[in-house]
Amino acid sequence: MGKLTALKVKAITKVGLHADGGTLFLRVAPGGSKQWIQRISINRKQHDLGLGGFPHVSLQRAREEAFANKAAVRNGQDILSERRKQQAMLTFEQAAKRYYDEHQQGWRDTYRKKWGSALYKYAMPRLGHVPVDRITAQAVINLLVSVSLKRSAQARILRQRIRSILEWAQAHGLVTDNVAGDCIEGGLPTIPAVKAHHRALPYADLPHALRMIDASPSSWSARLCFRFIALTACRSGEARQARWAEVDFNNRMWNIPKERMKMKHDFRVPLSTAALAVLEQAAALRDASDFMFPSTRKRGVSITDMAVSAVLKRVGLADKATVHGLRSCFRDWASEKTKADYATMEMSLAHAVGNTVERSYAHSDLYEKRRILMQQWADFLEQKPAKVVALR
Repeated sequence: MGKLTALKVKAITKVGLHADGGTLFLRVAPGGSKQWIQRISINRKQHDLGLGGFPHVSLQRAREEAFANKAAVRNGQDILSERRKQQAMLTFEQAAKRYYDEHQQGWRDTYRKKWGSALYKYAMPRLGHVPVDRITAQAVINLLVSVSLKRSAQARILRQRIRSILEWAQAHGLVTDNVAGDCIEGGLPTIPAVKAHHRALPYADLPHALRMIDASPSSWSARLCFRFIALTACRSGEARQARWAEVDFNNRMWNIPKERMKMKHDFRVPLSTAALAVLEQAAALRDASDFMFPSTRKRGVSITDMAVSAVLKRVGLADKATVHGLRSCFRDWASEKTKADYATMEMSLAHAVGNTVERSYAHSDLYEKRRILMQQWADFLEQKPAKVVALR
């Protein structure tokens, strides 16, 4: 009887190897992905055979394959040779698809949609048709150098994608070495990690900007969504995909499910009086889709990212601000105009606070403190413009 269970496999997050018993192990990578590894002796030499990733390959299926491999080795079968024959037919593009299928279940929708963009734009034309065991370090270096000359940020992403795919191929015994790993560091130029700061208005200008947007010709759904994002300091996708079922009006709370959260767990947002007023107006837009901010052009879907961003363009602020920059406005205001502590401000943005050990002991989400802070923020945004008295 194995040590692991289906529930344990799903819950394990500690990086490293976790034994099921016998030759089967679950390997948890630093990024959180999980793969089945069989550590087996063949011709008196130890080999680590990849049996696939979880949850694509279940615990039961991994056990069955590990048992079959052990039986084949006992019978004198050359399973390594058979794997090498399989690898000769697996191209880089096919390996990428297999990697995607085995890992994408745990990804956020936005990451899932963007994951292959750099790969298919730059890597597939050169490497897509090449068997994974014939890809050389020099081929990877040449590709990354050519991309980094014009698109350094894309080159960094591309390196990560290729490395992950070949790491998967290595775990499955399809390649001996990961030619996109540390071995190519010396052959690559320095690819700077460029931190792109989202354009943001000074927080003092935001109340006036919101009044401009209210009077703009943008769709009602887009204007309401933009204001709701500003009032809650949430991410655009969290608001655009919000459903009415997530709102607890009695407790003035919005519960965002972990599937839409960057931090990968459920998050509750305190709703200020102004935020609730936005939802009262949005109720007039309610349709069968249950989205709080439905598209006005296409039935059954939520408002798009472009539609919300266009709100800024219509009032001439697109070159000065972004939707995501609203979060920066909130953070600057909270730092300069309130006495809120660091943890409360960061958690209001759904940021993880502290290191791994500190977070394991801190179980509070500081909801009551955040509720007070978000009401103060709403009061600031809803302030009436000062009256100007002409001097005679």
